[in-house]
Amino acid sequence: MDLAAERRNGDFVRGLIGARRVAACHDVSDGGLLVAIAEMVLSGGTGAELRRPPAEIPAQAFWFGEDQARYVLAIEADAVPPLLEAARGAGVPAAVLGETGGAALTVEGQSPISIDNLSAAHEDWLPSYMAPR
Repeated sequence: MDLAAERRNGDFVRGLIGARRVAACHDVSDGGLLVAIAEMVLSGGTGAELRRPPAEIPAQAFWFGEDQARYVLAIEADAVPPLLEAARGAGVPAAVLGETGGAALTVEGQSPISIDNLSAAHEDWLPSYMAPR
């Protein structure tokens, strides 16, 4: 656990939120990055098209790693370059994961999952699990 990184990254993101430079934000915790993005898609009702992870990082580690001090931010496209520059200046790692829009969650090279199907899988599993057999 790197408490200095946690504070640095958290302070940076909090500053962006305070300056109203972020449309949406989610911490990366249980389930990892892809779960955080799926939760954002469900909450906002807007899909996302995600790029493949860097070749040097195993896909399962990239998408499902529960590393600390990570956040997903949704921002306007024209705000990306200045935000990346500010992150570099603050010593905060940052990368563009993809773009929002549409009615599905898509990872490049994989089949899309419609928001409706994602919502059904998220909302219906407990009633199905608890139903008499």
